[in-house]
Parts: sequence; C-alpha cells; structure tokens
Amino acid sequence: MGISTIDAGMLKNAFLAGAKGLEAKKDWINELNVFPVPDGDTGTNMTLTIMAAAKEVAELENPTMDQLAKAISSGSLRGARGNSGVILSQLLRGFTKEIKAVEEIDTTILANAMARGTETAYKAVMKPKEGTILTVAKGMADKGLEMASQTDDIEEFVKEVIEYGDYVLSQTPEMLPVLKQAGVVDSGGQGLMQVVKGAVDGLLGKTVDFSLDTVQGRRNPPSAGAAARGAARTDIDTADIKFGYCTEFIINLEKDYTDKDETELKSYLESIGDSLVVVSDDEIVKVHVHTNHPGLAFEKALAYGSLSRMKIDNMREEHQERVIQDSERLAREQAAGEQDSGNRASENEAQERRQYGFIAVSSGEGLSDIFKGIGADCLIEGGQTMNPSTEDMLKAIDRVNADTVFILPNNKNIIMAAQQARDLTEDKNIIVIPSRTVPQGITALVNFMPDLGPEENTQTMTEEMENVKTAQITYAVRTTNIDGTDIEEGDIMALGDHGMLAVGKSVDAVALNAMKEMLDEECELVTIYYGADVPGHEAEALREQVQEQYPDKEIELQYGGQPIYYYLISAE
Repeated sequence: MGISTIDAGMLKNAFLAGAKGLEAKKDWINELNVFPVPDGDTGTNMTLTIMAAAKEVAELENPTMDQLAKAISSGSLRGARGNSGVILSQLLRGFTKEIKAVEEIDTTILANAMARGTETAYKAVMKPKEGTILTVAKGMADKGLEMASQTDDIEEFVKEVIEYGDYVLSQTPEMLPVLKQAGVVDSGGQGLMQVVKGAVDGLLGKTVDFSLDTVQGRRNPPSAGAAARGAARTDIDTADIKFGYCTEFIINLEKDYTDKDETELKSYLESIGDSLVVVSDDEIVKVHVHTNHPGLAFEKALAYGSLSRMKIDNMREEHQERVIQDSERLAREQAAGEQDSGNRASENEAQERRQYGFIAVSSGEGLSDIFKGIGADCLIEGGQTMNPSTEDMLKAIDRVNADTVFILPNNKNIIMAAQQARDLTEDKNIIVIPSRTVPQGITALVNFMPDLGPEENTQTMTEEMENVKTAQITYAVRTTNIDGTDIEEGDIMALGDHGMLAVGKSVDAVALNAMKEMLDEECELVTIYYGADVPGHEAEALREQVQEQYPDKEIELQYGGQPIYYYLISAE
C-alpha cells in the first residue's frame, strides 16, 4: 500500500534528502552554465541557499509542520544567493505558506503547495522568462494539480510529477535559443529537479542517513581560515597584515595528482602568500592561503581541476571592523561603570545617523578602494564567483546607520538577493540600484547628489549608469558555440552587456577587438580596470595601444585587482 499522507517528521527527512540531492550534483549543474566562463555557479548558489535552510531544519527535533515551515522559509530566504537561489527560496516560501497550518499533507495539499510556490516565485521575478527554473516548477505544479484529482497515493503522485518535470526540463532548449546553441538544459531547472528527486528518495526510504553532517558538516571544526581570522589581535595595525585576502577553495581533481604536483602547488602558493594549508585525498584538494592576489591562486589551481567553495575574505577590512567593535565595547563598559547616567553614550551617538548610506558589492582590492573613495560606507566581498547572500546584505544594511541606504549589486546575478534584503528590512528605506556591472555601479555612485531626494537620486543614478557600456575579458572553461561563434576551451573572451563581443587567443587582441565593437562617436571616456593576474606594465601597454587607436578619447587605467577577469572595460 502506498503513502497517503506526509507528517512533519517525514517532510523534515525529505527536505534534508533534497538538500543532499542538490549538493551531490552541484558541480555538474555549475557546468551547465550557458557561457563557458569560469563562474558557472548556479549549482553552488542553489546549494548554499538550501543548506542555509537545511541547517535550521536539522536543529529541530520532532518539529511541528509550522516550525518546519518557518525554518525552511526563513533559512532559505536569508541564505539565498544568486538569481537561482533567490527563485528557489521563493518556491520554498510559497510552498511552506500552504502547508504551515496543517498536521499532515495529502496529494491535494501537496499540489496546492507546489502551485503556490510557483506563483510566489513568478511574482518575485520582474520579467519571467520561459525555459528556466520557473518553467520547470510550473510544469510540475500543473502536473501535480492534475494528479491530485486522480489519486490519493503520494508515491504515484510524485512519480508522475518527476517524470513530467524531466520532460519540461528537456524542452527548455527549445524555449531559449541560447540553451540550444550551448547544447545544455537550463541549469536552475536541473537544480530544482535534483532537489525534488532527492526529497522523494528520502520520502520513500531510499536515503537512510538524514543527518546534515554528511551534507555540509553541521558544527564542523573551524577551518584554517576561520582559525586564522579568529586569532587576529586588535592591537595589530592593518599595515602589519602583509597578505590581505584570506582565500579558500576546493580543487575537484580531474587528473592524477602526484606528490610532485602537490609540492609544486604548495611552492607556488607560498611564493604569493603565507598561512598555507593544503590537504588532499584521491578526489579533492582543500586549499587555504593568505595572499594579495586570489586570482593567481585560482588560476594555478585550475591546472589540476575545477574549483568549488571559493571564498575570499578581506582581512584588513575585518580587522578594522573588529577594532571598531572592540573600541565600542570598551566604551560601553566604561560608560556602564559611570555613576552618572548622563555620561553614558549609546553606540548610535558614536556614529550619528545620516540621511544617506551606500553599500556596494566589490571583488578586488583596487575596485574596493575606488568604491570607498567615492563614498561607499560598506563593502560586501563578492561578484561573479561568489555571490553574496540575502543575509550578507541584511548584515551590511544593519551596519550602515542611515535613513536611506542605496545598494549597488554590480552584478545581474546579485540584484534579486539585494531586492529580497530590501523587502526584509523594516527600519530603513532601502533602494536597490540595479547595477549589472562594476563600472555601472561606479558611475551610479559618482552621480549621487546629496542635495536631491531619494527618488530623484534613484532616477539620476539609474539613468547615468545605463549610459555605460561594459566589456569583461576572461577565458573559456569549455568548448562550445555562442551567438554563432565557435569557442574552444582556453580561448580568451570578451563578454559585453548583451552577449559576446570578441573571442581569440590573446588577451590584448580580444580587449582591442571588444573596444572596436563598443566604442562609437558618442563615447568620450574609456576606463580600463586591470585584474589581479595582469602585471601593471602590461596593462599600461594596452592603455597606450588604445590611446593610439582612439586619440580623440580619454583613456584611463585603474588597478581593479579582480580575480578571474583580466580586464573590466567601461565606455561612456
């Protein structure tokens, strides 16, 4: 006899199994990225999103359905990263709204919950596209409503829903030509299918270990990076921090990794940093290093395999924040010891509340310095390879003591997480300027006028950033065809605002060809931001070539220090 209802305990196990199902396939899902750039992170973003909820769910013992619903919804909303992660969190949010008031779920409630989840996710996306995770979710929800009228057997119900979901996923290349060109199905849709299949396996007893430890190490011992950060002393000046970025990542080995290879890798990493920890087994290598050039570490590691769980922390910024926090704590303790309460000073008095504040997402030492120089109050480390979460945004908002806070995501895959943080904030006016690239974010912030109101500034900043054209120069991680252009693994590519600008074998040649496509008579200023992997003299040589070819335009060169991307080029 099949299953006719699902109680809270069964749903808890199913959800944790769904998280495992996604985590097990996340690297494969990453590889479904349409553009063959070294930042295909759909699987990573969705996994980190569901893991944030899974950690809360795993802490619950004998939960009620309402407690479970709150843990899933709150955890996924705050942990959401990237567009795919935000959409997944909205699917879960709508689903849990439908189930939170019941004690058991039957096929009718399950179908209604799937439909509500899909409706919630569609509403969260400003311009929904078919052929994406939304389409797959809708297909399964529609099939669920159909099956609920035909059967009370949940096992039969989910079997038909999964089968139809796989069919809809297989059709996504027919809905989005860019998927068909790349020869892949939608990565977000594939990620959703892994969640559902894992959950069903757990529900039917195919997955027997539901502990979160096997998913992502609940209560793991601190990493070497965490230990290094925790040991920092507040009496050390930031000038004493020789290597500013705590860099961690995992290499998923794709070829033999010998003792000689390990020695070579360690030797190279020691040449660009310190605090090195390299631990390996037959399949992966875990790396921790303090360096001023994370991109160089990533580049070297890519010679051995693909990368995952990449994390970069700015230790100088963290140290400064710790000094401030310790100073504030000491001030509060001293104030508490005073007999006269009039001598006490609140934390807010130490930093007077202002009318406006600014948060920017930045990746790279030089870019961060630029944002600080033009008025950013708080920087969130992140970008293409490491999309910050909604929780990261909320923490940044909390640190900025202002009535109105502008957020500059500077990446199209971070905008939705910023908007979700805006919707979760009640005590401040949060405005998300939808900057899709770093140059757009810089231009938007430069055009802020303190004597204008929030609405006028939003309009001005948005209009000015839309006048910025951007090219991003990186390399291909696989062979494919995009926009009719054949691309081989290792080729250099220039990605523009609306697609591929140029492909070739030389970084400088591709950059110059990209500018031919970008620049017109209206462009007056070209700014070249060079990355962590580009020596300064090479960047200056490129600037001279551009100035020679375009003598009527102003050509600026700035150190960005960004990983993965050799150059970011803006024209306005």
